[in-house]
Amino acid sequence: MKLSNFNFNLPLDLLAEYPAENRDESRLMVLDRKNKTIEHKMFKDLIDYFEEDDVLVTNNTKVFPARLYGNKEKTGARIEVFLLRELNSETRLWDVLVDPARKIRIGNKLYFGDDETLVAEVIDNTTSRGRTLRFLFDGSYDEFRNKLTELGETPLPKYIKREVEPEDAERYQTIFAKNEGAVAAPTAGLHFSKHLLKRLEIKGINIAEVTLHVGLGTFSSVEVEDLSKHKMDSEEMEINQEAVNIINQGIERKRRICAVGTTAMRALESSVSSNRTLNTYKGWTNKFIFPPYDFSIANAMVTNFHTPKSTLLMMISAFAGHDFVKEAYAEAVKEKYRFYTYGDAMLII
Repeated sequence: MKLSNFNFNLPLDLLAEYPAENRDESRLMVLDRKNKTIEHKMFKDLIDYFEEDDVLVTNNTKVFPARLYGNKEKTGARIEVFLLRELNSETRLWDVLVDPARKIRIGNKLYFGDDETLVAEVIDNTTSRGRTLRFLFDGSYDEFRNKLTELGETPLPKYIKREVEPEDAERYQTIFAKNEGAVAAPTAGLHFSKHLLKRLEIKGINIAEVTLHVGLGTFSSVEVEDLSKHKMDSEEMEINQEAVNIINQGIERKRRICAVGTTAMRALESSVSSNRTLNTYKGWTNKFIFPPYDFSIANAMVTNFHTPKSTLLMMISAFAGHDFVKEAYAEAVKEKYRFYTYGDAMLII
């Protein structure tokens, strides 16, 4: 498979600027891989496709307010700082992206907030837009993190052109979110409401939680036609024993194991044993899944509608079949499904 195999015409008006009014009332397209059928449902109808002892694997990462705005010393120029990952908690070193990058050089200082009690010094250039910052703050580590949260903004993706609104702080988190560390939401999980989750639990469907802290690398464009030469950024993940027990029991019972999102799927495929069961894992993954690929754990998947040439589209094409996904996406465009972060959902069974 080549990069050009994953291109399609996506009208810009199908990119969702806002989420559905209620989480579980977005639309749901259901793809049946065996019968090659496409159904149009609501997300709350998802429960009809699962039975007792089936397993839903969710990503419980929590998005932190990663976008800050500071002012450059002397000139006062407004600079966007996007926090990627903490490198050292003691020295308060962070990997960040800056915009506009041409103005930010080693040794520059940035001041944040009206009181300017938070300052950052640029100590290294990592990429054209990447910098390493050392934050200077007169307070404890907890006070420092609280300050970042206070000054930070919900990191909505750049395609959303509107201003961030107060509701985004809640709607850009899944109801499973508990382990902070992501700079982007695991979007398939955004469709689950507490009410739907309760109905699933009453029906006897098991929830297994894994953690994969979504980084911006998930959404990085692929620059090479030969997909085998593309390198994914590493993302931190953890699969604990409780999740392993629930999932492996489901495999043993030949139940439906459904990965909620590409991030949950990538976490599962990053820790497979030789007999195709799941192992515990704590570390990093740069797993890149594209066709052809033999999946070991999940036999169903919930996902959003993805953009052309994205690694996310490549993964679901590997799972559902390239031609079938192409047909489904043509149908989605025709039926005006909403795409990307705040868009509609797809269930692949």
